[in-house]
Amino acid sequence: MFRVRFRVNAQSVNIFTAIVLGIVEGLTEYLPVSSTGHLILVSRWLGETGEASKSFDVVIQFGAILAVAVHYRSLLSERIGKLVRREPGSAQLFLGLLLGFLPAAAVGLTLGSWIKAHLFGPLPVAFALAAGGVLMLAVEYTVGKRQRELEDDLNAVTLPRAFLIGVGQCLSLWPGTSRSMCTIVTGQLCGLSTRTAAEFSFLLALPTLGAATLYEGWKARQVLLEDVGAINIAAGLCASFLVAWAVVATFLRYLTKYGLAPFAYYRLLLALIVFWFAS
Repeated sequence: MFRVRFRVNAQSVNIFTAIVLGIVEGLTEYLPVSSTGHLILVSRWLGETGEASKSFDVVIQFGAILAVAVHYRSLLSERIGKLVRREPGSAQLFLGLLLGFLPAAAVGLTLGSWIKAHLFGPLPVAFALAAGGVLMLAVEYTVGKRQRELEDDLNAVTLPRAFLIGVGQCLSLWPGTSRSMCTIVTGQLCGLSTRTAAEFSFLLALPTLGAATLYEGWKARQVLLEDVGAINIAAGLCASFLVAWAVVATFLRYLTKYGLAPFAYYRLLLALIVFWFAS
């Protein structure tokens, strides 16, 4: 059944599909469930299997980037002001974001085409969802239970920790793994509280997703305009922005109360469903 539904002829992305994919992107980008994995599955279900759809899945991340920039505008403004005034320690966050961004950028540029050609499918996504779910449960029931012992402040994100989080982020290039999951879990393993790891993960999305979006948008600009259209792209971006802003505003409170375990169980359930229909 899964194969039958997913083997639909590719078609141009219409406004309904653009909005649906924008909502999926906004809902899943900052949750540890893999936005790329969900977009691949939903795109296939909707019959969108062409290159335009794959590029659109990347480009609509820009809406989620704007959501973080707007939500953290006060923090970013304050840190930029301190940087301009050259206050002690003012550059740490920005240097940390740069160090966290570089590993994934290097791997993405090197293996991006291969990943897009071989891993953008239901089965690779399902394997990544399942593996990530098991990892999250293992970390949640070991490190995650010691929240009071972990450092709960963005200033605790030292440059070595930021770099290690960036190395962990490289695993998210496999669709279904989740950039948020990789960075939050790596942050926990480095001694950061779940909340602080999630906040740094949100901010790390700015350079990481920003670079990916600009690169893919420029590279695929012709096919996007011809097969998707400016109006549909705008609709998808607006949906992504509004939904992602709501998620960012509530996710940290949810994490503090329930931890990562519910998302791990969801990943495992979704992986089983995909495996079932793909068999």
